[in-house]
Amino acid sequence: MFFLNNVHTEKRLINPPLTLLLIIILSCAFGLTGCGESNSSDSTTELAETVADADSGTAEITDADFEATDWTDETHSKNVDPNFDEVFNNTEVKRLDIVVTEDRWQSMLDDMTSIYGEFGRTTSNGLTDTDEDAIFVPAEVFYNGIEWYRVGIRFKGNSSLQTSWQQGILKLAFKLDFDEYEDDYPQIKNQRFYGFKKFSLKNNYDDESLLREKVAADVFKDAGLAVSHTGFYTLYVDHGDGPEYFGLYTLVEEIDDTVIDTQFSSDKGNLYKPEDDGAMFVDGSFNQQDFEKKTNEDDEDWSDIQALFTALHDDTRTTDPETWRANLEAVFDVDVFLKYLAVNGIIQNWDTYGLMPHNYYLYNNPDNSKLTWIPWDNNEALQDGKQGGALALDFSDLNSNSWPLISKLYADDVYRDRYNQLLLEVISDAFETNKMQASYNTYSALIAPYATTEVSGYSFLESSSDFYRAIDELIEHAEDRATAVESYLDNQ
Repeated sequence: MFFLNNVHTEKRLINPPLTLLLIIILSCAFGLTGCGESNSSDSTTELAETVADADSGTAEITDADFEATDWTDETHSKNVDPNFDEVFNNTEVKRLDIVVTEDRWQSMLDDMTSIYGEFGRTTSNGLTDTDEDAIFVPAEVFYNGIEWYRVGIRFKGNSSLQTSWQQGILKLAFKLDFDEYEDDYPQIKNQRFYGFKKFSLKNNYDDESLLREKVAADVFKDAGLAVSHTGFYTLYVDHGDGPEYFGLYTLVEEIDDTVIDTQFSSDKGNLYKPEDDGAMFVDGSFNQQDFEKKTNEDDEDWSDIQALFTALHDDTRTTDPETWRANLEAVFDVDVFLKYLAVNGIIQNWDTYGLMPHNYYLYNNPDNSKLTWIPWDNNEALQDGKQGGALALDFSDLNSNSWPLISKLYADDVYRDRYNQLLLEVISDAFETNKMQASYNTYSALIAPYATTEVSGYSFLESSSDFYRAIDELIEHAEDRATAVESYLDNQ
């Protein structure tokens, strides 16, 4: 095996060396550092408490009366534009360190046990069906020697989180929220990370290439769709015994944070994260609980979603298709959705609409008052996939009762012709074979030193050869998809 047994060799990031602290205390005692008599007792007490922390392995200063000494407008303030060049750089693998107290880390593990059972043990009942999120705890985050204070961290995910946990793999995905605890710590009010409030740290679950989340987002972006920025990061977590290498992650921009704020003219529209039966858009299945609001949460109004249901299922589709299209396009950005279908069909993704009722957002674009489709969670893309495989490019046989948003549009001659046109555009540009293969080669060379040194128990790889084999499969997949599009279009 190529894995390291452990990674504890790096210096702790928050505790000062014990020797230095003793020198400072002795210097104060002999008057060598200018320590005034009026505060010498307080200073000695504070230093002694810090020494105790250092000696015990606890990395957090527990007193809420701390000073955010690393705070600058550029790095921590809400009053700056998001720095995409700093945070999402396609030419670097960056590093994040999370430092959390031993007790709080244990509370996170205990919470996971209460939800999913014992770590490393699969239950006989299969996956647990739960809408419960893991708990947040405060932690310190370090990047390039700069500290962010009392950042909310929690484990994130659904089936991927549960499966990783039950397989005994601690490389779990995280959610980071930089002002989650601002009410408890006023010093961090509106704390941001270079203009970003929150991120997802995706663990590249079940992806031996560790590229799918990143590359799929690149393709959607190149095709002109709103989508999260992504970047490669190594993650180290210190939960009491020094930094441990948790592996190579993909940092993902949150839709309800900066995506709608920077890729639309305004972030004031309704943003929904559909899930479960209602998210399939079956006639009569609207349920507001299946369309969780991520903005305007206090506004009890789902009329825009209801209008989409009404327009989609109106009988004029067969009697007066022109009127049906006009009514649908008045409330739904159909062209964006058709482009999404073209990209998603080419790259292949079985874990999204058409096979699964989740992994997308709908945003009511303030510019045109139309619901706009935004893709999300692409770690299962760029492969034929599981559970029967990805959708075919031809939707003629798709179950119209289950997935009407695709089947009804594809049955319309005008929309089907537009979809076919978009397929040709995407395969000729955003997913052009040589371009994709060059991207795979560039990214794999960039991340290989970090992917192939992941630690046993913190990786979905069995060996380094699995990584290189997965890259070869992606390169071959790019050729196969060009052939598939050509074959499909030839039969139209």
